[in-house]
Amino acid sequence: MATKRKVNNLLALAVLSVIVQRPMHRYEIATALRAHGKDQDMDIKWGSLYTVVQNMAKAGFLEVVGSERAGARPERVIYRITDAGRAEMADWTRELLASPEPEHRRFTAGLSVLAVLPPAEVIELLGVRIAALDRIIDTTRQEMDALAGTLPRLFLIETEYGLAMLVAEAEWARSLRAELRAGTFDGLDTWRQWHADGMPTDRIPELGERGNDQLPR
Repeated sequence: MATKRKVNNLLALAVLSVIVQRPMHRYEIATALRAHGKDQDMDIKWGSLYTVVQNMAKAGFLEVVGSERAGARPERVIYRITDAGRAEMADWTRELLASPEPEHRRFTAGLSVLAVLPPAEVIELLGVRIAALDRIIDTTRQEMDALAGTLPRLFLIETEYGLAMLVAEAEWARSLRAELRAGTFDGLDTWRQWHADGMPTDRIPELGERGNDQLPR
């Protein structure tokens, strides 16, 4: 079970991971997050950065060490990580690495209501997805090749994992599409018949209710 944290927003962990380098104001924090690609690794909502930093200071993970002003710009408060912030960063990282948690993905949501579309359309849509995944995979591999030798693998490991997940998804989608095209997918004829008979799409999801062992005739 995930720990209930004082600031339970992954943006907070991202902030800790960059501010550990040196004291920063919020603009520097945002710049560092982008430079480290944290906006690609986590669902970062930039509009909440101000609130997250404030909440982390209240929680004792950050502390104010000064401020600066450039020209007519508003004063910028400078923060640094505290010992409690370092401990929180390490503990949170341990949890994320060791404890699997359900993660809801858009593709899973689409698969869960797959039956509302006819098989032929699903075959076509999977083909579109596979082509898009292949493009992303190729681009990611090129980016990793370009960075090879310039950055230690330690700082590319999340990209490596992301690539592996993309490759696995593409292979699975290809397998599903191949089953549908070959006609070997279990229950395919019934699925086709639902759409051939014009069954209302709002009736189809009820057939997949867990524990519903009798289909309407």
